[in-house]
Amino acid sequence: MKQGKRMQGIKTIGVIGTGLMGAPMARRLAEEGHRVRAWNRTPDKTETLREYGIEIAHSANDAATDADLVMVMLSSGPVCDDVLLGDDGVIAHMAPDAILVVMSSIPVETARGQAQAAKAAGVGYLDAPVSGGERGAIDGTLAIMVGGEADTYARARALFSPLGRDVHVGPVGSGQLAKLANQTIVANTIATVAEALLLAERGGADPGKVREALLGGFADSTILQVHGERMLKEDFRPGGPAKWQWKDTQTAQALADELSLELPVSRLVDGLFADMVAHGDGELDHSALIRELRRRNGERPS
Repeated sequence: MKQGKRMQGIKTIGVIGTGLMGAPMARRLAEEGHRVRAWNRTPDKTETLREYGIEIAHSANDAATDADLVMVMLSSGPVCDDVLLGDDGVIAHMAPDAILVVMSSIPVETARGQAQAAKAAGVGYLDAPVSGGERGAIDGTLAIMVGGEADTYARARALFSPLGRDVHVGPVGSGQLAKLANQTIVANTIATVAEALLLAERGGADPGKVREALLGGFADSTILQVHGERMLKEDFRPGGPAKWQWKDTQTAQALADELSLELPVSRLVDGLFADMVAHGDGELDHSALIRELRRRNGERPS
């Protein structure tokens, strides 16, 4: 393993959750020279990590015990709470002054509750959700949105450099707010790109050529570039499964309702993803939303 920049005072990193995103993130940390100890609920997902020098823990608590920093990449707020909280949860097994970094996409209030539990145990806490999908995790190009106290962020910041570009956006919960903003833009733009390509196709144009013509113009975006191509090729292998996109649009809608905000476009798109999942496409990439729009227009998706 190469010896990269080590975090000040950080010698061991516990990684909890080594699925689609967590596994490549753990590999990148190990390749930077950090000592990494990993755990996943499905043990098979950790076995391939051994070749990178990553230690395999028998439980989440084992991964966290004596670790200077614990990184969490689990699927949802309830799953995170189940693993982290309680008398026998991860936080209870962390060393005083260790840092807990939750990089899952979870509700704002869930992050704030976890931070309170961590503070009571003398543990630092950051909520640091990411955007960029599996490709970003593999390449180390994730956008990382960090909420928490400035001194905790400063202590942990070198964790993020092998993973992508980090921005400290405010106090605890702010990272999750930024991620909800991100997911709102992503979901709504996927729907818009899908509609535009269908419009071009139904009107008799070559949708691939239309996409090509739009690149570099005011309508260009990463979604048009990457997911527009996926839609045209019908390549829906999951980089970001639709079921998790829907989880985030639901969370955003719940927060908007709590804040008495009317977000009509986002509410409509949330409904599209709900129908997509209900029709059995939840495991496909979120760009497969175009299949749901085809259904609504009387077509049978291939």
